[in-house]
Amino acid sequence: MAFHVRGAVLPEGEVRDLWLVGDRVTFEPVADAETVSDGGFIVPGLVDAHCHLGIAYGAKPITSLDQARELAVTDRDAGVLALRDAGSPFPYPELDDEPEIPRLARAGRHVAPPRRYLRDIGIEVAAEDVAATVTAQAKAGTGWVKLVGDWIDRGVGDLAPSWDAATMTAAVEAAHAAGARAAVHTFSEEGVEIMVKAGVDSVEHGTGLSLELIDEMARRGTALVPTMINIRTFGGIADQAREKFAGYADHMIALRDGFPEVVRAAHEAGVPIYIGTDAGGGIRHGLAAEEMLIMEEAGIPAADIIASASWKAREWLGFPGLVEGGLADLVVYEADPRVDLRVVRAPQRIVLRGRVVR
Repeated sequence: MAFHVRGAVLPEGEVRDLWLVGDRVTFEPVADAETVSDGGFIVPGLVDAHCHLGIAYGAKPITSLDQARELAVTDRDAGVLALRDAGSPFPYPELDDEPEIPRLARAGRHVAPPRRYLRDIGIEVAAEDVAATVTAQAKAGTGWVKLVGDWIDRGVGDLAPSWDAATMTAAVEAAHAAGARAAVHTFSEEGVEIMVKAGVDSVEHGTGLSLELIDEMARRGTALVPTMINIRTFGGIADQAREKFAGYADHMIALRDGFPEVVRAAHEAGVPIYIGTDAGGGIRHGLAAEEMLIMEEAGIPAADIIASASWKAREWLGFPGLVEGGLADLVVYEADPRVDLRVVRAPQRIVLRGRVVR
């Protein structure tokens, strides 16, 4: 069955007719297509570029495919029609092409240092085993690996890099040799500097970025997925740690408070920025709209935010948008999100893989 939609199609904003034939978009009229939306603003399906379908709220690994489906459907029903899972302790390759859930780009498990990451989430390895572990995890994912670039070091009493620069550079090289891109979790100034210089493809969080590193990222085309909704939780993390690690607590608060300026600087420098919530663990699924609005509070224009959450992110992950022959994923909003971003909280129509979700 074919469907027909009409409205102002972003990014151009021109009022057009689209026909959805199976899982593809065409601009050629299709006889007897059912009109499922007429009017409003049509946006290529949104993307959460940093989430975790394999981690339940509370930072515990899920235990079944049904749990992963439930989390994915929560995102889908908010208009998020593609997900990049930035590390999962529970494998779910069976869901890669499941028609009722968003399109997936997956990393394998987090590659983390011993006893310095969330329990049961990552594969914890010593420096001499990092590159080989990355190679194995590249095979477990679909084009991505996830490195833990820093975490609290209890012996130091603050954030510290997971491994030395040579190990991290070898890890990125191993990912690339295996045909995968490397994403890195990093909060600290030292950790993010090591990883950007190592050639990582995307910086997750990136609270420790300096202006010089931002310029380097822009030159390299290194992406930033700031997960600002997650950075807002740093106050609670600091409160829990303050009694034993006061320096770490103060550092986390300073990183949180300075982060909006970091994100603005990255945007102004031309760093590719994508919307990600870090859902799974401390953030619930379905909150991409809230991440977008927090980005706007930080001073990023709404037009750039919707691009980063939609067609630009889809291009980055290899999920074509609303072009001839593109993928039939779209969200319809009553008003123009480039003018009033709050509209992303209330999609009027959602179509995934050519199927009407609502």
